[in-house]
Amino acid sequence: MIRISEKQRIVIKLGTSTIAHGTGKLNIRRMTTLVRVLADLQNSGKEIIIVSSGAVGLGVGKLGLKKKPTDTPSKQAAAAVGQCELMYMYDNLFDDYGITVAQILLTKTIIEKNNVVNTFEKLISMGVIPIVNENDTVAIDELELEIGENDSLSAIVATLSKSDLLIILSDIDGLFDSDPHTNENARLIPVVNEIDGYIEKIAGGAGSALGTGGMSTKINAAKIATSAGIDMVIMNGNSPEKLYDLFEDKQVGTLFTSQQQ
Repeated sequence: MIRISEKQRIVIKLGTSTIAHGTGKLNIRRMTTLVRVLADLQNSGKEIIIVSSGAVGLGVGKLGLKKKPTDTPSKQAAAAVGQCELMYMYDNLFDDYGITVAQILLTKTIIEKNNVVNTFEKLISMGVIPIVNENDTVAIDELELEIGENDSLSAIVATLSKSDLLIILSDIDGLFDSDPHTNENARLIPVVNEIDGYIEKIAGGAGSALGTGGMSTKINAAKIATSAGIDMVIMNGNSPEKLYDLFEDKQVGTLFTSQQQ
């Protein structure tokens, strides 16, 4: 039996829908609660790493744009503005609890060279929470091709940092047997022990208007994480306090079990 309460090093991926309102402006109430919960988990002895989406979305809000831009230069400009907003927010909120955060912007070149591994270890040993994002201002894979989206990035970060658990906070309660937005009888799948053709088939659909991910990208993240021996949970980020339930071994969201149990 997998006991989430025993997990020590945790990567938490925050989607744009968790961080921001549909307007692109920061969801202050939710983020205030989420940071408080994460700070409390850190204080309890957990080692927290955050992979944060939201730079482009917050940039859209900061620049007063009516919608997410479609051309790459505008997306990169929004990311550059939004990344400042994002880190300013994290720095201020975590500072209220005496916790220092650090920014780590990754590109494929950095990941492939594994240069970032020692940085993670040193920051964690110092009690710092790394805030990770892809460097959208110079890396266009995520912006144009969507092969470097943050769901998969979070699984790569979990692997590099030798984490015990990956949690993806989304705008949905977990993996359902059909789309809960269109089928009120859709049922939550609490545990996935194997990502087979059936799981692949039901993992369709796009993410929020400001984000890039959908359930299919989360399944891809699950493949990366579980093949590396890391359990993964998809859960709703609308109620951050449910993280307490998760770490008390209550059933929350969908658990993808590692292939190396």
